[in-house]
Amino acid sequence: MTSPDTAAGIRLELHHRALGDMTSGKPKRLVRALEYQAEDLSPEAAEYATEADFLSVLRVAHSTDPLVEVWRKPLTRWDHNENVAWSTHPPRTDGRRADVYTLLGVNDETRKLLDDLIPVSKAAGAVVISSEHTPWYTPQALQGRPWYWPAYRKLLTEKGWPEEVVAGLDEATDRVVERLADPTAPEAYQSKGLVVGYVQSGKTANFAGVIAKAVDAGYRLVIVLGGTLNMLRAQTQRRLDMELVGRENILRGASEYESDYADDPAWSQGKFTAFGALPSSLGAFDIHRMTSRDDDYQSLLRGIVALEYDKQEPGLPLYDPRNLHRTAARLMVVKKNKQVLNKLVKDLRKIKTPLSEIPVLIVDDESDEASVNTSDLAKPNAERTAINQKISELLQMLPRAQYVGYTATPFANVFVDPSDAQDIFPKDFIISLPRPYEYMGARDFHDLDADLSDTERTYENSNEMAHVRSIVVEDDEDDTCLERAMDMFVLTAAMKLYREDKGALGDRYFQHHTMLIHESVRQDVHRELLGRVTRLWWNAGYLGPTGRERLRDLFDTDIAPVSAVRADGQAVPASFEELAPYIGPAAIRIGGDDKPIIVVNGDKDIETGEADFDKRSIWKILIGGQKLARGFTVEGLTVSYFRRRAGNASTLMQMGRWFGFRKGYRDLVRLYLGRQETVGRKEIDLYEGFEAICRDEEAFRAELAQYSVTVDGRPQITPDKVPPLVSQHIPWLKPTSPNKMYNSRLVTLRSPGQWQEPTAYPAKVSDLRHNTNLWTPVLESLSTEPVQLSHGFPQEGVTHRYAAFTGRLDAEEFLDLVSRVRWGAPSQFAPHLDYLREITTDGPAQVDDWVVLAPQHAQPNRRIRIGATGRVYSYFARDRRRDPLFGAISDMKHRSAAKRIAGGLPSSGDATVESLVAPRRGVLVLYPIVESVHRAGLTDGDALDPSRIVMAFSFVAPASARSDDGRVLRFTTVDSSQEGVAIIDTTAPGATGRP
Repeated sequence: MTSPDTAAGIRLELHHRALGDMTSGKPKRLVRALEYQAEDLSPEAAEYATEADFLSVLRVAHSTDPLVEVWRKPLTRWDHNENVAWSTHPPRTDGRRADVYTLLGVNDETRKLLDDLIPVSKAAGAVVISSEHTPWYTPQALQGRPWYWPAYRKLLTEKGWPEEVVAGLDEATDRVVERLADPTAPEAYQSKGLVVGYVQSGKTANFAGVIAKAVDAGYRLVIVLGGTLNMLRAQTQRRLDMELVGRENILRGASEYESDYADDPAWSQGKFTAFGALPSSLGAFDIHRMTSRDDDYQSLLRGIVALEYDKQEPGLPLYDPRNLHRTAARLMVVKKNKQVLNKLVKDLRKIKTPLSEIPVLIVDDESDEASVNTSDLAKPNAERTAINQKISELLQMLPRAQYVGYTATPFANVFVDPSDAQDIFPKDFIISLPRPYEYMGARDFHDLDADLSDTERTYENSNEMAHVRSIVVEDDEDDTCLERAMDMFVLTAAMKLYREDKGALGDRYFQHHTMLIHESVRQDVHRELLGRVTRLWWNAGYLGPTGRERLRDLFDTDIAPVSAVRADGQAVPASFEELAPYIGPAAIRIGGDDKPIIVVNGDKDIETGEADFDKRSIWKILIGGQKLARGFTVEGLTVSYFRRRAGNASTLMQMGRWFGFRKGYRDLVRLYLGRQETVGRKEIDLYEGFEAICRDEEAFRAELAQYSVTVDGRPQITPDKVPPLVSQHIPWLKPTSPNKMYNSRLVTLRSPGQWQEPTAYPAKVSDLRHNTNLWTPVLESLSTEPVQLSHGFPQEGVTHRYAAFTGRLDAEEFLDLVSRVRWGAPSQFAPHLDYLREITTDGPAQVDDWVVLAPQHAQPNRRIRIGATGRVYSYFARDRRRDPLFGAISDMKHRSAAKRIAGGLPSSGDATVESLVAPRRGVLVLYPIVESVHRAGLTDGDALDPSRIVMAFSFVAPASARSDDGRVLRFTTVDSSQEGVAIIDTTAPGATGRP
């Protein structure tokens, strides 16, 4: 009789083979496939080639059982495949899964059990911009070898991750690993890519999954570049050790008390993954750590043997499967430090194993920090910056090394720095990760899609009202807002204790509760701020009547109304009296040790354990700067007080430590932001700054998603085309050296039925006057009375409504006008203009005419007189965010009616709007802008010189105006001999120069 272990092995092999034969095509009848494969296996295999046997396993299986894992990838792949001939249902739907089951020929019970174990993942998947690659990461290639990924997956499931979230991580990490080179291939290939996530969104979980799958596939040296600070490197090391490496690989036969984690509560609580024995003794392979939590990479000297690889077959190269899969992997987490990386480079040069045989994975966390070269290599005697030089050396000496950078800022300079075209430019792939489940990001603090007046906004429908509080101070001595933020910190601490007690969450559910104060990176400012905050804390009177009255008022006016509509089932006290008993314990838990504040501005703060979230529960106020501005996770962050100014989008976005996962206290999160901060002579609103960045990011991610759709199986856009695409958003992001240029130029950007909003308007007086005079006759031709336009979205309960003057332009007339507009950065509008020419004059025209709309404000103010007729029009108060770009120009409410007229949205029943709808019709929306420098002293109805008006416009092309091949973008290559190279040197022999 066959033993259970033998039966399980035969069954796994049988299903592996049957599903493997279907991988490249459509699902086929399962039982027939099993029977076919059983003929080539042992005689007893036929016993397991039945649906009844499959059912007997599924009825008692868990989601992490080996047979379920075998089925997970093919099922998910069939669920997600685009444009398949064998199903009429869209991807990621129950209908698509039903079609899969029908083709497999399985019964209803099998379908239900598979649905329960492997639910259809309906969340958005990763967006992939990639050159074409040869598929190698298939079930057949991995047959019998996965070890660390299944263990990691099981750990996440046991931690309570929802199955759909784990499935999403599985899919996203597949997208990365499949674009690395095959570690067993005879030919060496160096793949380089970039993974774009969100700030504080779990990128570490993604690259831990990538590492797990990569070592399972055969990568045997993993180098993680873990930030520029000891605290970040240690945080990353611990995470990988706990969730991936495991207890047995850490101890390697030593006593539990000799571990470098012996003082870590998670170690003694059994939270580090465990395999039961060393993986090598269980038929797998070990991971040898070359770094520990407390120790960065050290020169190995005589211990250089630790980097040597034993070959079972000495006559074969290490990458041969007969050697590779019986060899231990090495893992090191190193700081981006010149001395540390220099030690590693020197040691690698000393080992006997040929470096050309070692499959290496380099994971660069926060890849836009320190890794990128910032030197102009065109200058005489110029050298790469230190860290970039060492990474470049590693890549040159390790021909089988794969480089994967991780960042949260899509406009990171790895996209655009010309020197990186030859070292860490992501030439092979760029992957944009989906927004994670339960993530609280920039969008959750802003009302990006809402079109609500101040009177319509409530705590329920406005993220800003619910979570954002303004910092407006009279002078540097005014601590009113800071005191209120500290009161909120104590009050939310009491709310957390209340929820632990009354909400059945249990004692210590909230291990950490923190407030972050971020005003400067300067340590002298931190010292002064520490004195102020200390004084405010000890004078706050939280245990006396004065403090209680302030907290009562804050509860009644802020916490209670917000939590009433946003608590999402969490316990909320009915009154302040019900919460009051928890205020004393909360204040004591924060300041009972007489140290309510931690200053984090040097590694010593972490090394003394003061802000080490891994070793103890922390309920404290943190004061910090740069060390809390990138990478480091501030656990339990509930209240942020932020007045720090930054000069660019990436830096400002990375400071958003308030982004992240806030399970059980999302409604309690508060962000205090400076609304009138002085930078030089300018006064800036930090909230508006974050919103502008958020809009840029969302637009760019949406573009990547749109352009990632393949046409005839080939990518529309490859990584080398992304730099000129980024430059459409930020015109000053150009190659840094005058003799460098993009090898690709974006020629056409097609946008049928989509709102397009150029923003790069000129600043020269003559150009502004020209544009105003160009558009004035169009304004004068519009209706004398405004009409009311609206478009409703019944499912959201929202209606966009506004008044506008209306008119019409012939297609040729409109094209002539926009062709004569002058720009501050002509390259931004050029791809749009090419599309407008294409649909107007190429072949049969795809547009007949354009409806013109000039939106008018509801209240009779903010109007100016334009032209000789004396007519007045509403003007829009907008300012340039970075020369020459404005931020968002239109109001959200203006867009839906225009998109409906152009056929981009279905009807919502507004008779006036419907009367304007026609096939092959576009919409032009005009916005006279008056910048702040010209608004001072302007009264309603004043005439304004044409040179002081910025005549902006948006447009929606007819939804039917599509290209025959479905392509959205068209690029031209400047130098065809360097196809695929992102940035070229125009002084090089054969270079064609600027077009």
